[in-house]
Amino acid sequence: MKSALLVAEKPSLAVSLALILSDGKYSTRRGLNNACSVHEWYGNFLGELTRFKMTSVCGHIMGLEFAGKFNSWDKVDPAELFTCTVEKKESSPNLRMQAFLSQEAKECNYLILWLDCDKEGENICFEVMTAVSGNIRNVFSDAVTFRAKFSAITEKDIKHAMKNLTHPNKNEAKSVDARQELDLRIGCAFTRFQTKFFQGKYADLDASLISYGPCQTPTLGFCVQRHDDIQTFKLESYWFIQVLLGGTPEVKLDWSRVRIFEKDVAVMLFNKVKEHKEAFITFKDMYRSRPQALNTVELMRAASAKLNIGPHSTMQIAEKLYTRGYISYPRTETTQYPANFDLREVIRMLQPSADFGEEACAILQDMNCPRKGNDVGDHPPITPMKLASRNDFDGDTWRVYDYICRHFLGTISRDLKYRSTIATFTIGEERFTSHSDVLIEPGYTKVITGYVFNQSEKNVSFSANEKVIIKDVRLVENQTSPPDYLTESELISLMEKHGIGTDASIPVHINNICQRNYVTVGAGRTLIPTNLGIVLVHGYQKIDPELILPSMRSAVEQQLNLIALGSADYFSVLKHAVEIFQLKFLYFVQNISSMDILFEATFSSLCSAGKSLSRCGKCRRYMKYIQSKPARLHCSQCDETYTMPTKGTIRVYKELKCPLDDFELLAWSSGAKGKSFSLCPYCYNHSPFRGMAKNSGCNNCPHPSCTHSYLNLGVSSCIECEQGILVMDCTLSPKSWKLVCNFCDVIINCFDDAFKVNVEADSCEECGAQLITVLYKSDKTPFKNDVTEMKGCIFCFIDFFPMIEKHKAVEVRRSQGERYRGRSVRGGTKSGKVRYKPPKDKMAKLAAYFV
Repeated sequence: MKSALLVAEKPSLAVSLALILSDGKYSTRRGLNNACSVHEWYGNFLGELTRFKMTSVCGHIMGLEFAGKFNSWDKVDPAELFTCTVEKKESSPNLRMQAFLSQEAKECNYLILWLDCDKEGENICFEVMTAVSGNIRNVFSDAVTFRAKFSAITEKDIKHAMKNLTHPNKNEAKSVDARQELDLRIGCAFTRFQTKFFQGKYADLDASLISYGPCQTPTLGFCVQRHDDIQTFKLESYWFIQVLLGGTPEVKLDWSRVRIFEKDVAVMLFNKVKEHKEAFITFKDMYRSRPQALNTVELMRAASAKLNIGPHSTMQIAEKLYTRGYISYPRTETTQYPANFDLREVIRMLQPSADFGEEACAILQDMNCPRKGNDVGDHPPITPMKLASRNDFDGDTWRVYDYICRHFLGTISRDLKYRSTIATFTIGEERFTSHSDVLIEPGYTKVITGYVFNQSEKNVSFSANEKVIIKDVRLVENQTSPPDYLTESELISLMEKHGIGTDASIPVHINNICQRNYVTVGAGRTLIPTNLGIVLVHGYQKIDPELILPSMRSAVEQQLNLIALGSADYFSVLKHAVEIFQLKFLYFVQNISSMDILFEATFSSLCSAGKSLSRCGKCRRYMKYIQSKPARLHCSQCDETYTMPTKGTIRVYKELKCPLDDFELLAWSSGAKGKSFSLCPYCYNHSPFRGMAKNSGCNNCPHPSCTHSYLNLGVSSCIECEQGILVMDCTLSPKSWKLVCNFCDVIINCFDDAFKVNVEADSCEECGAQLITVLYKSDKTPFKNDVTEMKGCIFCFIDFFPMIEKHKAVEVRRSQGERYRGRSVRGGTKSGKVRYKPPKDKMAKLAAYFV
């Protein structure tokens, strides 16, 4: 019997597809990596009985990285990143996605790919094909690998896709490879140089990373340009003629010239108008059409402007609605429904709704043809696919779903009918107008509640060629006002207009400039640049304005699209773009002083900021602690800066010193219930031992004689992870004692109110964990018979059990009569090396417990 492996983009999507394709008759088992399940059933494929196996990936399997030493910020000149070797590695090694797919592909004859139907999806197709190439013969052949094209998770769409399989598009996949490599080389080179240069000089940047991105930076440029327009705006006086007509009610007229900036000219025109007592009238009527079908950009614009939901959150919600089958594919540029799209079927599906069912029933009786839109050939417009109620979602998810449903109904409703009467009054040689709106039929605004029709409160009937009496004429002086900051909705429109990003990446770029502290979101979802964002853009403008101009990225995007269409060579486009930005980078580095002048005028230097904290091990002078992002210690004498842990508090640790470099030790804590550890500022930035990761504290240090290393404070291997060691945390002693894993988030609170806790050299004969000696003061001892000191194993000694905070992994094993099999941290092997791999019996117990 033949076998076929089917791969979706997400686990939740795999379940939905298996349910439809198997008609609900499938079995499920957990996959090798515990993140993805495998759904199996039997059916017919290419005229043969076939065993189907449906599983999924979790987004991209592979990520592009620099090779070897080029991943180090300290060892490599950023200029080398334009020419160094890059390689693809597993983006999430813990998921073991390659091994999982390879195993499931054994004995399979066919591969059917159900990835998202966009360029990123095509790229993941080839990642999957590469992962299974060792077990599926000729996997790159069209006779073995197939591609499903679908736009909605409905039975009709999915079964139609299964009957009309195509093949992966290599050109589109290559265009994504090119974009990834360009963004990696350009972004990392500029970001590394900028970050190291400015963070080593200025204290109050309030940003852990000063990044550059080929799309991100032009996006920021739009926001700063509007800020500059506001700041440089000069108030100007202007004059306009205000005419008041007699009658009931009185009517104010708008001047056709709007305003005049020369007072003498305004006075002359005013005097001419004053000579007349009557005005002559003409008319013009206006109408407003229903909206076009909904695409991604319009959804993001509407959600920001009408729902007060940012574009990044909007797309996350839309993606969730899509994978659960409630809407069609949310990333599309098309605004025209396909010719064979059954509009009435969708309306019938929405009829039972308690929120818009009444409108759906009315529209079904009197449905209008949708307006002609733009079909770019990617996916149909965003439409509802399954009915939901308010109780099915949280607040924002329901509001997005509700808008999508109402917008769909609005596209096939009647136009909004109203009479917009513009009465034109001629007074001498000057023209004035009176504008009034009278609603005739609400049309689509009855269902799309976000569209507000402002009907004129006072409607005065005038007749053509009628003469009306002028009651009053005035010359009014006023002043111009600056524009407002860009809103998210306006920024999305600018990015679309200038070709910055795609419908999928636009929300990512906007979210990035917010996360990097370049802009803040103000009232009405306006984007207000911070000092850092403003100085960066102004610095680029002084050195090389093209670095922030949208035309640069737009030209690159056009070349990438040519690769996707098969009209341009992948290597030629990539080489050309890299060479251009390499030259720009070298020029930028040579002229960085022009940007530095702006930073110096805006931010405080490291020498003048921060507060004295601890002594430097080199000069014995006090170093200053700068708390703003990124947290740092700066020694002005040595002109050295040391990165510190973030999101916690730092203090001097009992004035103790590191035996390696004489720096004073510090204690970092994330709070009373969080992790804490001691650290040496120098060792934290420059690992003294091979195998000790950078930015590690003393609980990861293997120093054999230091009393703060894990060799002297380690108790046993972690109870939940394979790599970690439970280390006694003494930084809050004698107020608090706890065992903290130096790899994962496991914390075991123990021995409250103990005066002293020591980790002994000898280990438990039963489990191998280091023994612990606990000393209490006589008035606080919890031991029987007022004993103040005891020695034992934290996992095996019964008298210690009540003093250890309940931890599910420890407690369950105890209740089952199974004591944790610890591992000696110091004993190790005969050679004296530490055994990092925990015993098999411990992992078996953990697996049994969690399953």
